[in-house]
Amino acid sequence: MFTSTYVRLPEARWALAALLLFLLALPTHLLGAPAWLWGPLYAATYVCGGWEPGWEGLKALREKTLDVDLLMIVAALGAAAIGQVLDGALLIVIFATSGALEAIATHRTAESVRGLLDLAPATATRLRPGGGEETVPADRLAIGDTLLIRPGERIGADGLVLSGESEADQATITGEPLPAAKAPGDEVFAGTVNGTGALRVRVTRDPADSVIARIVKMVEDASRTKAPTQLFIEKIEQRYSWAMVTATLALFLIPLALGAALDATLLRAMTFMIVASPCAVVLATMPPLLSAIANAGRHGVLAKSAVVMERLAQTDAVALDKTGTLTEGTPRVTALRPLPGSGLDKDALLALAAAAEHPSEHPLARAITAAARERGLVLADATGFSSAPGTGVTATVKGQEIRVGAPARLLPDDDPTELEKEGHTVVVVLRDGVPAGYLGLADRPRPGAAATVAALTAHTGRTPVLLTGDNAPAARRLAEEVGITDVRAGLLPQDKAAAVREWESAGRKVLLVGDGVNDAPALAAAHTGVAMGRAGSDLALETADAVVVRDELATVPAVLHLARRARRLVIQNLVIAGTFIAVLVTWDLVGHLPLPLGVAGHEGSTVLVGLNGLRLLRESAWRRAAAPQEGP
Repeated sequence: MFTSTYVRLPEARWALAALLLFLLALPTHLLGAPAWLWGPLYAATYVCGGWEPGWEGLKALREKTLDVDLLMIVAALGAAAIGQVLDGALLIVIFATSGALEAIATHRTAESVRGLLDLAPATATRLRPGGGEETVPADRLAIGDTLLIRPGERIGADGLVLSGESEADQATITGEPLPAAKAPGDEVFAGTVNGTGALRVRVTRDPADSVIARIVKMVEDASRTKAPTQLFIEKIEQRYSWAMVTATLALFLIPLALGAALDATLLRAMTFMIVASPCAVVLATMPPLLSAIANAGRHGVLAKSAVVMERLAQTDAVALDKTGTLTEGTPRVTALRPLPGSGLDKDALLALAAAAEHPSEHPLARAITAAARERGLVLADATGFSSAPGTGVTATVKGQEIRVGAPARLLPDDDPTELEKEGHTVVVVLRDGVPAGYLGLADRPRPGAAATVAALTAHTGRTPVLLTGDNAPAARRLAEEVGITDVRAGLLPQDKAAAVREWESAGRKVLLVGDGVNDAPALAAAHTGVAMGRAGSDLALETADAVVVRDELATVPAVLHLARRARRLVIQNLVIAGTFIAVLVTWDLVGHLPLPLGVAGHEGSTVLVGLNGLRLLRESAWRRAAAPQEGP
């Protein structure tokens, strides 16, 4: 998808062409080939990479603004005019590539937001008031319509169940790891997937106002209203650009008006423009950030731009999603509780439940049979298997009727068990109608989740907050395991985004880590959003500023430390570059700075800050970032 998107965008095509031409010209130039061979390649690099930012800069100039892109084009042409063709071409390529990457990120995010609407089905089955059914476009449904939702279908609109029992996979909306049981009176959401039962649903929201449609709107709104992403140096570009242009013109026109020689005046003004141009300042900023991006990428974290690394360095608060982020996203058997008098031990209880559940495709059934396999249990053959949506399964095992399902459905007088209070999903096993024991299931934390929480706490000085659409007991149980004290459970997507906006408005720079469609609005609203890559939804991956490709949580605090170190190197480089510029400019203004010496000083500072920034490419830089930290 990246390649196809890259080729479709004009900015990307021109930037790619400029980069390829530069890579062809560079070796021929450095190896001493004649100028007629590498000169046209450099010229083509200037044209491909510079015409678009130059044109945009001229249009901005017409609006009485001067951006750094136009200044860079002028500086690149000035460098070429005095023989520094390589330096000018490098500057052109850096700016063209940066603009292309920003355009690609914006385009792909917009495509994913529009693609989210495809989660809702195009048509729905509507029941006629007088009997019968009809297939209608989902966007023509109205509040009060009654829909028939067959097994396996996507639900066509937000509504309430009128009749029938089933389960719905609504992880895209709530993030819950398990399908939610649905019975009369329960709410269902457009775009979620119905389970094995048939439902009749009354539409309660206009399709344009469904939860999935509101997620799209929230992502779009958050992306539009998010603070402009600017590198530090870009924040002062206007003043610096105008000051440099004004000073260059003054240094040329005033002496000329006072009778100075044209050649000497032009040479001095050109020298001033070269030594005052922000090439070294720009390179002071980009190499540390790009090196940090490359190093993080080698270790499974893809940051989408240099701006992202700068934002990561500013993080002072972290919010984490639960399912698929802090946890593995799949249920596991975590507790076995045979009842006294049943005559069963833990293995025997699990073997009975697994034998009955073996034919089922329900996620809980798969978890129970997987646990039996892990223990090496031999499962007896089951006959007479049947499944009741939202209730459980029934089968005959060794001549006994075994029922496995939700306690609330199989035991009408059942009170919540301790396992439920502890945050487990609980199933009861009945043998010939008599309770034999309980199984607790839960979504397990990812390896290293507790260590990651501790590292993030050390980095920001605040314990991360858990934001989840899952139920409160399950959220609290996980939080206790990983060391989180602030838990917000039962949240819909808009609630997550509202919490992030609240912290942002209080001045915090929030990093949100999530993986699902339901996390996308909060990812867009956060100062920086990071998505888990393997199981992450397309919308989350495109909305986020960075992606943890291999789902290794430990890389999140590591990349934060790497970004913070990159920011320190940027500051060091700005001091170095600024000192060189100040010395050379002062020399040119109060004395006579020879042009070759001015170029040497300018290029020397550029090389120096470039090499300083490249230090973050080393493997030791990542090891240092990944090492335990004592505090922010």
